[in-house]
Amino acid sequence: MTGPTPLDQKYRAEKSEDIIIHPLDVMTLIYQRRSGITHIVADPVPQILEAMAGEAMTASELMAKLSGSFDMDGGDDVQIILSERLEELASLGLVEPVHAP
Repeated sequence: MTGPTPLDQKYRAEKSEDIIIHPLDVMTLIYQRRSGITHIVADPVPQILEAMAGEAMTASELMAKLSGSFDMDGGDDVQIILSERLEELASLGLVEPVHAP
């Protein structure tokens, strides 16, 4: 077995106390205490990090959590888009893949 598929991959964001999120007009600054890096991001990144808040989840679980705040159809397209955003956030170091034991 080679590991989870992109839709099954769990990611964990840092706890909310480990980052500082500061809205700035249409962009948002995210300061990551651990790395000392400030990221400039746009929606839906702040909402994704807030929804995750240190909890490990898949794109499907994230979609379920965000659907309470946003109008989502719950289809496969939304899961794929969220999975892609999680991969992008992992490349920035804002979330990290959680590997099964």
